[in-house]
Amino acid sequence: MLHSKDIVFALLLVGSTVALDVQITPRQGEISVGESKFFLCEVVGEAEKIDWFSPSGDRIESNRPDVTVTRNDESSCTLTLYRAGVDNAGTYRCLATNGDQQAESTVNVKIYQKITFQNAPSPQEFNEGDSASLICDVISTPPPTVIWKHKGAKIQMEKDVRFKILSNNHLQIRGIKKTDEGTYTCEGRLMARGEIDFRIIKVVVNVAPSIRVWQSEVNATADAGQTAMLSCAADGFPEPMVSWARNQKVLEAGEKYSFNDDGSEMTLMDVAKLDEGEYTCIAKNKAGEVEQELSLRVFVKPTITYLVNQTASEMQEQVTLTCEASGDPTPTINWSSSKRVFKEEEQASWTRPEQHKSLDGNVMVRSDARLSSLTLKKAEYTDAGLYLCTARSSIGEDARHAYLEIRYSPKINGSVAVYTWEGNPANLSCEVLAHPSQVSLLWLRDGLQLPNLNTTNIKVYSGPSASFLEVTPESENDFGSYNCSASNEMGTESKEFLLIQADVPSAPSVGQVEPFSSSARVLFQEPEASGGVPILRYRAEWKPMSRGSWVHRVYEVQRGALTEVTITGLKPETNYEVKMSAINGKGQGDSSPAVIFKTEPVREPNPPKLEGILQPKGNSLKVRWTKQDDGGSPITHYLVRFKPKQLSEWKPEMRMPSGSDYVVLTSLDWNTEYEVLVVAENLQGKSQPGVLTVRTDPEPAAIPADLGDESALSTGIIAGVLLVAVLLLLLAVDVSCFFINKCGLIMCLCGKPGSTAKDSSLEGGKAAFMKDESKEPIVEVRTEDECTANHNAGGPTEPNETTPLTEPEKMICEEKTKEEADTKTALSEVTGELNDIARLNASESKA
Repeated sequence: MLHSKDIVFALLLVGSTVALDVQITPRQGEISVGESKFFLCEVVGEAEKIDWFSPSGDRIESNRPDVTVTRNDESSCTLTLYRAGVDNAGTYRCLATNGDQQAESTVNVKIYQKITFQNAPSPQEFNEGDSASLICDVISTPPPTVIWKHKGAKIQMEKDVRFKILSNNHLQIRGIKKTDEGTYTCEGRLMARGEIDFRIIKVVVNVAPSIRVWQSEVNATADAGQTAMLSCAADGFPEPMVSWARNQKVLEAGEKYSFNDDGSEMTLMDVAKLDEGEYTCIAKNKAGEVEQELSLRVFVKPTITYLVNQTASEMQEQVTLTCEASGDPTPTINWSSSKRVFKEEEQASWTRPEQHKSLDGNVMVRSDARLSSLTLKKAEYTDAGLYLCTARSSIGEDARHAYLEIRYSPKINGSVAVYTWEGNPANLSCEVLAHPSQVSLLWLRDGLQLPNLNTTNIKVYSGPSASFLEVTPESENDFGSYNCSASNEMGTESKEFLLIQADVPSAPSVGQVEPFSSSARVLFQEPEASGGVPILRYRAEWKPMSRGSWVHRVYEVQRGALTEVTITGLKPETNYEVKMSAINGKGQGDSSPAVIFKTEPVREPNPPKLEGILQPKGNSLKVRWTKQDDGGSPITHYLVRFKPKQLSEWKPEMRMPSGSDYVVLTSLDWNTEYEVLVVAENLQGKSQPGVLTVRTDPEPAAIPADLGDESALSTGIIAGVLLVAVLLLLLAVDVSCFFINKCGLIMCLCGKPGSTAKDSSLEGGKAAFMKDESKEPIVEVRTEDECTANHNAGGPTEPNETTPLTEPEKMICEEKTKEEADTKTALSEVTGELNDIARLNASESKA
């Protein structure tokens, strides 16, 4: 086998006979006046000296300010021209010397004047109607061709005779208009070099001011703290200055008047009737002045002047709320409450005094002059609360609340019937609404107040508006009726509560069984009777048909409902019978009739259930799967594939151990929707894929790299170059020993036998150890420490059973263990050799 060291040695022998060769990059140089440029002279072969010579033939020294020469390394040298002038033009020569050997190359440098704009001011300002001349002075060698564009399009002089390009390349616009305003492009072109440059010039046309008024007559409300605003928009350029006057007197900012930044809006403070009248808006700029009259009309906002709270007793003859309001123009008054709005047929305006009654006849609204009244003929406790009186006119509204207080006797609420069983405490709740709220609450049974000396199993807990009777039944006598009595100064009310003995629930109804190979899903309906208390659990029982004993499992009811359960640990192609029963606090009810089903034969697994979790680094995704029915045969492994959804090509398939339940995909594309497929496989075949679609996060803002890392990288590169130089020197010595004395490292290597499996492993280990990070997404896999059967990897809703390893699984585990041991051995050997080389290099560097 040909080793890399032999190849390097051969190259060294050949390279020693190569003659000098000089190349300059770039081969030609064209430089614009004032620009800088560099030329790289590269030498093939060993050169003791590399020099640059100017067009005059003089050797260029490295300390000149305008022309510098820098030796980069043993084989290259750079010539740099800074801010080149016409005198820098000519042919430059690079000469490489090694003893008697010389080689040279030349480059011709040409200096030219590129297109340069000497005077192209922006913006350029003109008055509307002027004959405008747009200035644009541009030079180049040879002189450029100048064209003008307006809003990106070339100006067609023949279509508009107002436009003309003068001999000095200026653009003339006769009788310039406001529509001519905008951006103009002065563009210079040089056909000889294909050179082009341009300047954008903004043209501004001044226009005499004009005033636009949206509302020449403004309405305002007279009230303390109220304001009125008059506005006029002034157009023109430059922007006109706006001022305001009344009765030929200019108004100044102060306590009465305020103005916005451009003066187009004037605000009057504390508007009064005296402010009504004519106001003048004046707009002025250097192009002219214009005025516009505006009128202010002042009105009075509606105000509620009278509204008081009322108090009544329930079922009193009637109660009336009265509301009075003022305003100009005259407002209308409306009534509403939190429960209803009194519609138009129940209300009236004082412009047409009359009475209106509600449809039920209990509410009557009367409005007359400045008053409106709302009358309840028979007040009930539900009528208590806030009533809103609203006065409205065309310029505003006012609203105030009045509180109607209703005094009433207690009203008892609470569940009338409560279920429990012997030994289980139950609460009877007597919740009271009353006003006044000072209420006396008593519990009675058979005319006796509770608790008493004969009722040690009864307790009473009282609050401001409720009383709770806790009963712990000890016998049948504790079930039955209990009475709650509530009293305040308005009266007394009693209510009967029933304590009913709970029963166990009836049997649920099994509707359907969906069998798999090693599990089954049982769908059922809740019992028709719960026994009066909530169902807490369900009990499933199953066994092989006509043999064996019943196996059971209890399932907790969560979030109020349970209509299906999964039974596990079943054998393929076997007849089973299953039955269900419900359990509440009282106990377990009767079982449903047994339903017979047959499990499926051994087959491929069901698709795993997938869940995707984005990691804190938004382009990493954790894909977790839950094992479903394994088809009656242990799952041997999982197959994972993924790709960006918009692409058709999948990433390489990953083979995951049976004990794994997640994989982490990293280095994904940002803000990209990915599709992930996970397939479970057993000895019978592959399942349908479990599918997951997830979008990664948008890419965050980039963080600048640490400058220290950059410095460290440069130091590492220098150290690497030195190390390579030392190794080449040692190689040259070793080659001499090989040919002269038949000894050295090459002799030892050539004397070794052919490559062995261990050598291959070692080379593979080195490649793995030295390999750069791949640009493909990195995959992190979690596996069990030991090989386990797939039956132990099921999710919470699927079978959980213990099954010994099959022969194929043992073979897989043994092969996996052997591969891991070989890999560890190879990596250890590689690490040892790398450490030895590092120590050797360090000692040689010190020497």
